[in-house]
Amino acid sequence: MSSTAVTFSDDQAEAYDTISDALESAGVFLGDGYAAPPSGGKDQVLAVVGKAGSGKTLLLAKMYEALSEIGIDVISGDYEGRKKKDRRTLAILAPTNKAASVLRTRGVPATTIHRILYTPVYDPEYEKIAEWLAGNGEMPEVEGLTDEALERARRQYEDSKSVFAALAAAGLRGSDFITGWKRREDPLDIGFVDEASMLDEKQYNDLREIFPTLLMFGDPAQLAPVNQPGGMVFDDLPKGRKLTLNRVHRQADDNPILDLAHALADPALEFHDFERMVSEAAQKDERVVLGQRVEADLMARSPVLVWRNNTRVRLIQAFRAAYGAPEEELLPGEPLICDGIELPMKHRKKRLDLEARGLIKGAQVVYLGPGRKPGFSRLHVFGAEDPQVSAASIVKIEKPDEEEPFIPFAARMGATFLHGAAVTIHKAQGSQWDTVQVFAPDIFVAARMNRQEAGIPLWKRLAYVAITRASERLIWVVRNRLAKPTGPLVIDDLKPKEVPLTLEAQSEAPL
Repeated sequence: MSSTAVTFSDDQAEAYDTISDALESAGVFLGDGYAAPPSGGKDQVLAVVGKAGSGKTLLLAKMYEALSEIGIDVISGDYEGRKKKDRRTLAILAPTNKAASVLRTRGVPATTIHRILYTPVYDPEYEKIAEWLAGNGEMPEVEGLTDEALERARRQYEDSKSVFAALAAAGLRGSDFITGWKRREDPLDIGFVDEASMLDEKQYNDLREIFPTLLMFGDPAQLAPVNQPGGMVFDDLPKGRKLTLNRVHRQADDNPILDLAHALADPALEFHDFERMVSEAAQKDERVVLGQRVEADLMARSPVLVWRNNTRVRLIQAFRAAYGAPEEELLPGEPLICDGIELPMKHRKKRLDLEARGLIKGAQVVYLGPGRKPGFSRLHVFGAEDPQVSAASIVKIEKPDEEEPFIPFAARMGATFLHGAAVTIHKAQGSQWDTVQVFAPDIFVAARMNRQEAGIPLWKRLAYVAITRASERLIWVVRNRLAKPTGPLVIDDLKPKEVPLTLEAQSEAPL
């Protein structure tokens, strides 16, 4: 056990030891600080499960630190060097960009599942630079690049540890370096997956193919994936393979948001009892607010969380009306949610280019303004390592009681978006915001319907997921009202920079 284990609770320490034993069977000896070459042993899957506040992220971070200290190479969304003989690797993954970014803010180099399933094909000439930056070989001679440009790349790499940033400093574009994408063919080694409650069977099976040792971290109290109702991929793991963490109390001043989340486990708790608890918490702690109306100012960066689609559409329309957004166009600063990529299979490379830049289904985006051609948008993708993107866009604005959405503008094909001022609680899973507004009237409707999911009242699962999206402040909105915004929409906080020509050039190529 490493010295950092003194910060662990009893169940965290037990889970750490169990995981260490599993790693030893794979030839990784944390106690001895040694990793043997991969031997092709038996595949194994473990899961660490626990509700919010149980310390799953702390355990994941400490396991990452321990593996990194003994020389395990971390595979991230940056350049992946040529495979070395006997190399042991670790990849830390999350289902969404936002979930991966939450880990990165805590010092854990996470990337998305998609970014690991598909790997870039590098230009061999420019790959020499990447290998040199990674410490493999002498400074290369590359036609068109001076020694001064390569020196700029080296300095940038020392500062950022990003090959892509270093190449940009040398004047190279991403499309110069990456010539295509392909499905990963060779397996990796050890995989950690955060927010594993969001995984469906296909994603789980894809990960099993890649990682002989797979460790999942998930919250059993969240909502099951939409296409897999009532169950999560780790539910059926045998005893000893699923490790349960309980809530960690590290200080007398507990988090009132987590207190409310854990109160939902009481089977006798009714909706009116819970709402009274929210009101009492709001009187004692400013981190909980009993809101009488939705705050429009917050919706551009932190969407209102709702259960029903009809509520979502009505709140979006109210938000756009409050800011005076014209029906036929978007205002810079309006929030969007990526709803997928609409491209035929023959344009698979373009699809992978966009997805690798963070435009995967569910990604939270802010519209920065039109691109250089009709139908193109400049976008800020939250959670992406390089958030500034320009892409062919199809934006759909839904309206109440109308089956077909209004499309203010669209390219012939490309990334599709819905408005993001309000989102369903299902789609909010894996994300976290400083302040979260939960539309309580929707939760009340779910409570009146008496629906169950995996033996638990649906309203409790909805409330649990919604309030645990808040890291600092929870606003429990009790009335169907929208407060007027205090100012116009802004994008200054996103510090938009000029979008690299590479993606726009790729996206605007004739289809």
